Amino acid sequence: MARTEIHPIKSTLRKALDYICNPEKTDEKILISSYGCEPETADLEFAYTLSGSVGRKGNNLAHHLIQSFDPGEVSYEEAHQIGRELADKVLQGKYEYVLTTHIDKNHVHNHLIFCAANFADHHKYVSNNKTRYHIRNISDRLCREHNLSTIIPGKGQDKGFIEYSKDGERVIRPAKGRGKSRAEYNAEKRGASWKARLQKAIDGYIELSGDFEDMLKRMEADGYTIKRAKYTSYKLPGQGRFTGGPTLGAEYTDERIKERIAGLVKAPKRKPVQLQDDKKISLVIDIENSIKAQQSKGYEHWVKLYNLKQTAKTVTFLQENNLLSYAQLQSKIAEVQTLYGDTAETLKGVEQRLSDMALLIKHMENYRRTLPVYQEYRQAGNKDRFYRQNESALIVHEAAKKALRELGIDGKLPSLAELKKEHDRLTQEKTLLYREYGSLKKQVKEYDTINTNIDQILDRQPTPEQDRQKTKGKHEL
Repeated sequence: MARTEIHPIKSTLRKALDYICNPEKTDEKILISSYGCEPETADLEFAYTLSGSVGRKGNNLAHHLIQSFDPGEVSYEEAHQIGRELADKVLQGKYEYVLTTHIDKNHVHNHLIFCAANFADHHKYVSNNKTRYHIRNISDRLCREHNLSTIIPGKGQDKGFIEYSKDGERVIRPAKGRGKSRAEYNAEKRGASWKARLQKAIDGYIELSGDFEDMLKRMEADGYTIKRAKYTSYKLPGQGRFTGGPTLGAEYTDERIKERIAGLVKAPKRKPVQLQDDKKISLVIDIENSIKAQQSKGYEHWVKLYNLKQTAKTVTFLQENNLLSYAQLQSKIAEVQTLYGDTAETLKGVEQRLSDMALLIKHMENYRRTLPVYQEYRQAGNKDRFYRQNESALIVHEAAKKALRELGIDGKLPSLAELKKEHDRLTQEKTLLYREYGSLKKQVKEYDTINTNIDQILDRQPTPEQDRQKTKGKHEL
């Protein structure tokens, strides 16, 4: 499992970079990577990028992202690799950064310091709840891809973790030692938190349970405390006092819950029965393998009606798209998946080209901006004094010249105007490709649902080739 946090750097950027690059913490600087800059000159290169920043102002020089892993869960090299993947996905090749992995603590952790403005369009990075959630989601996805544990979405001490073992099996274990967020603390003080969470929990257990006693046993097994008296009372893990069923509302008395489990009454209006938009085609429910359907005649009746609606929608979709045989459906699915995969690969190629061009433009601009200072330095009578007076510009010039050589440019520079024109053209192409990619992604999901419904209705088992095609069709950027 990896936790992430981010905060701005408003001053002492050089000190922060020196700290994260400490040889004693980074295995003698082996676990250090950078993009668009050199670790030794990153603060100066950040400053040149910031000097041309537009949009949101402010005094942020950089942002410091920390990614921490559980003790013993990941090797040093894999942690650093995950850090690089996180930086590339979050920053998308537009921001200079320095990444280091610290191994001096009992838990491995990454430090990522990136410039507050990007070098593609010089806009500043916006750090808020949305971007922080985005970082956490990407980090969780990378952990799953590397078979590491991730946090189950939710709040509070009753939250568990999903842990991915090396063979891909998912194991749930409880969270320990996690503090409360300020929002949760305030909600608890107002007395509104426990009630809403208990209502939501009981709604979920009603859907899973065969009778009232079964529901109570399931809740106790999951850590809830139950008090059986004149009426049943409930207590969440970490909750101070019990909350009685009548206090939760008319839908949560013992008798009402029993009626809801038996299917004699519908769930509260605030909780829809269907999880998806009624206009969409949803997966049909396997009645034979549904424990709830086997235990509750009312639920089984609802499932049959629900499946009839989804079957009708599935057949209508096939007729409207002229897919009148199973073979035609499989052919269409393969066609959509292939087009989806090709579009994803094309989009990745365009994004990589844009990233390479933005980096080249950045180094060319730095080289040209500092070239007059470098030429003055070569003609200066007292080179030592001139260097001390213009150290930053000269260091950036040498770094830009070195980077251009590494990019295969050692002589006449390409036309900056032509590069920017090509960059604008590729940006427009990327926008169109993203629209096409999004549309095809929806089609792949829709056809996957249709195919699963047909297999369920006809009691067909997917062939190994269908499984391979389904896996092949998953292209995440």
